[in-house]
Amino acid sequence: MKKLLLANTAIALLATAAAADVTVGNPMAMTGPIPDLVAPMAKAVDLAAAHINEQGGMFAGGEMFKVERADSACDPTAAVDAVTKLINVSNVAGIIGPVCSGATIAQAESVSMPAGVVTLSVSASSPAISTMEDGTDLVFRTAASDAYQGVALADLAIANGITEIAVSYANDDYNAAIAGVFSEAFVAAGGTVTANEAHEPSKASYRSEVATLGATSDNLALFAYYGSGGITLMRNALETAAFDTFIGADGMLSDEVIEQIGAENLGSTTFTTSASDASTSAFGAWKALADAADVPASDPFVPNSYDATFLMALAIEAAGSADRDGIAASLRAVATAPGEIILPGEWAKAKAILAAGGEINYEGAAGNQDFDGNGDVAGEFSKSTVVDGAWAAELIK
Repeated sequence: MKKLLLANTAIALLATAAAADVTVGNPMAMTGPIPDLVAPMAKAVDLAAAHINEQGGMFAGGEMFKVERADSACDPTAAVDAVTKLINVSNVAGIIGPVCSGATIAQAESVSMPAGVVTLSVSASSPAISTMEDGTDLVFRTAASDAYQGVALADLAIANGITEIAVSYANDDYNAAIAGVFSEAFVAAGGTVTANEAHEPSKASYRSEVATLGATSDNLALFAYYGSGGITLMRNALETAAFDTFIGADGMLSDEVIEQIGAENLGSTTFTTSASDASTSAFGAWKALADAADVPASDPFVPNSYDATFLMALAIEAAGSADRDGIAASLRAVATAPGEIILPGEWAKAKAILAAGGEINYEGAAGNQDFDGNGDVAGEFSKSTVVDGAWAAELIK
């Protein structure tokens, strides 16, 4: 009888293990310098998980796809701590996130890569991420590298008649990297960088930095996070009338900038960010889903966050298990041709094709998600200006 009970217990344990839910880690910067940007991104992650679970869940048994969130705070140390717990304690299959480049680089080098766990970032865009892997093929992202965005911003500045400009950048991985790309591209296009200075985040005042930069140019390229110095630096610049024109990237693209600076003071301000082509069928499918769930479909990195979550689940489904070893190769397979095209929200369709032994090719809300050798995607960019008191975006062609 004892042997029978032990045998039955073993069978029950095996059945439980076979039916285990799939859990992925989601380190997002819910606090820190950009919480307003991140909140809708987190909603997009949750929406993708809901679609997956509503349409049959994972594998033949319909296991739940669970997202375990942690706060990476847009900070390298916080990200390392958060991901260490997700991987070593929660035993997640993969990492969706982090948001910021410094946090992504730190956790990948210290935690996820040594553990053999795939990181699929939703928005980290530093060019340094492209070459940090050393052949491990464990770091991917659904947002384009700033190696492209910095050039797009430089071209936009030249096209708008800006031939000389001062550059101020926050001393962190993301802002320093895109400032470097922008400056090099601007000079290559015939422009002159009159000053190129780093500033420390979260200072109470940047009046001295503004005075130095403003003495060299009427134009400022500002690379910063709005919540850790960017707004303060802009306010100091406006108070002293140091610059006529401001340009920058997505770290400054927040409604809080309008609320604190005032729409009337932002008439000569343009910020760029990763964007989606609204004319594609994939974006149309995404927008319908996002609108129904009250998720802002076109906000910065919101579609990228949905894509990362959906792609991670597709990769695990195609691999046939949540074993970490097979996810990277599977991720590449489900994101590229050949295969039947899968649009955002089409989980049941994708699952049926995979179950029948077929191939799929996910076309994302944020655009084509074909990963290159570095785990990067090409992406597109938009420029945002203030129109009628709100940010209005236009795709850069």
